[in-house]
Amino acid sequence: MAAKEKSAEPEIEKDGEGDAAAPAKPKSKFSLKLIIIAVAGLLVVAVGGVGGWMFFGAKKKVDVAQAKPATFVDLPDVLVNLANSGGERTQYLKVKVTLELPDHALVAQIQPLMPRVMDTFQTYLRELRPTDLDGSAGLYRLKEELTRRVNTAVSPNKVTAVLFKEIVVQ
Repeated sequence: MAAKEKSAEPEIEKDGEGDAAAPAKPKSKFSLKLIIIAVAGLLVVAVGGVGGWMFFGAKKKVDVAQAKPATFVDLPDVLVNLANSGGERTQYLKVKVTLELPDHALVAQIQPLMPRVMDTFQTYLRELRPTDLDGSAGLYRLKEELTRRVNTAVSPNKVTAVLFKEIVVQ
């Protein structure tokens, strides 16, 4: 019987060692999962922080650095008769226009081209009808069309906008 007891003891010890090792494996799997989740969480926070800094912090500094004051060039007044459709009385359009340029250096480049710009204005404005100028939408279309035509006349230079100082339809 002693032999049986001796043989039973090693089995118990092996089971005891097996029991001690078995709980260790789930603990290591749990700690490994915990570490992976913690690293992933830190990575998400880091990426979010960098993205927020790029979106809110760095972009504002770049925009402020690129802002330049605009330059304005006044053009002579333009007075044209509008196109009429028959026996209506003749109506006139008087416009005071200012060109907005992105840089002061362009003034010297555009100044020699002013006769071409004024010719473009005269030609286009004479073809307008009084109904073309009705409402703010009509003035917006006029402004956009004049800007497009001025940019064509002063190409390769570019005008930012055509601004109206005064518009009178009489």
